[in-house]
Amino acid sequence: MSEFTWRPANEATPEDIESVFGTGTASRCRCQAYKVPGWIWRDTSQQQREAALVEQTACGTDGPTSGLIGYVDGEAAAWVAVEPREDYPRLWSRKQGWMRMDPQLEGVWSVTCFVVRKGWRKAGLTYELAHATVEYGRQVGARVLEGYPMEPPPGRTVIWDEASVGLLQVFLEAGYEVVASPTLRRRVVRRELSPR
Repeated sequence: MSEFTWRPANEATPEDIESVFGTGTASRCRCQAYKVPGWIWRDTSQQQREAALVEQTACGTDGPTSGLIGYVDGEAAAWVAVEPREDYPRLWSRKQGWMRMDPQLEGVWSVTCFVVRKGWRKAGLTYELAHATVEYGRQVGARVLEGYPMEPPPGRTVIWDEASVGLLQVFLEAGYEVVASPTLRRRVVRRELSPR
């Protein structure tokens, strides 16, 4: 039976980060889609996105960091982005009202992206990482965790890249609750955390 563990990205190695982000669409985005104002592909280069992820993960430092790395039997296999909501300027620059919900609510951390390495997909790692966000949120003193998952209509599926924000069921199983359904497929979910 495989063992799943996780750690904040600043406690991982740069090689662990690269092994997760090295292939697929994640290799281009580098988890920057919500981090930069403007349109990411037009306004930043690949080199800038790669450098930004290195800086944000802060490997080998005391942090802060921008996400968690999941390991299967000690091998880096997956990532989830989780940071204070204000660290995601594109959440606030868009016109959709749901991306600016409750702007005065303090202590909100956003869970914006899941990446699973090829070879580890369909192994339940996003479920494991969603649970990890709750434990990590408590460790860092977050008051509320917020996600923006997709819920496909009955009988429909989403492609892997669309599912990078997470699927609704993944969040529900980690104790998040739906607080808004702004579009046919988009949900806004929250998990309130008890103060330390």
